[in-house]
Amino acid sequence: MDTERAARGRVAVDTETAARERLLAELREHALVIGTVVLTSGRTAEYLVDAKRAILRRAGFQALSELVAGQARQWGATAVGGMTMGADPIACAALAGGADVKAFFVRKEVKAHGLARRIEGPLLAPGDRCMLVEDVVTTGGSTIRAVEAVRDEGHQVCGVLAICDRLAGGGEAIARAAGAPYRALTTIDEVYPQRPDR
Repeated sequence: MDTERAARGRVAVDTETAARERLLAELREHALVIGTVVLTSGRTAEYLVDAKRAILRRAGFQALSELVAGQARQWGATAVGGMTMGADPIACAALAGGADVKAFFVRKEVKAHGLARRIEGPLLAPGDRCMLVEDVVTTGGSTIRAVEAVRDEGHQVCGVLAICDRLAGGGEAIARAAGAPYRALTTIDEVYPQRPDR
């Protein structure tokens, strides 16, 4: 029994490693943009990781689906989402990967018409365990706003998952604000090892 369990564990690790390598290859090929850009934080950078260019392709989305669904299961999440638009395809990837979760999107502001909701998607129950997701983390500001919105609605954050961390302190800020585990599937050092600001 223990041998069988260990073998299943090795297969799961191997599968996750393979999916992560596929995602990393897609990010390097399709998401890395070299040149002067303005980041969400307002800072200027000499490169950008536009993760949507990679994850909205079949190979990138399939790899992401496996990884996000696996992390949702590991953290016992019952809902996956975050600040629109960065979180939207990632939340959908959790569903595509077979995670038994609700997908949701946090609006930047409460909608002024219709149901006037800040969190869109299936109604979240008080006991839902929300896994927040983000495409690229720099300062962590938008993810922290999503954490606050989810908490303001009375929901628990069980963890925060990012596709790529730019290693600018955002991951640590998110972990502090969320009071929950933070994990990045990749870092900028892996996506762009030759980056000039390393």
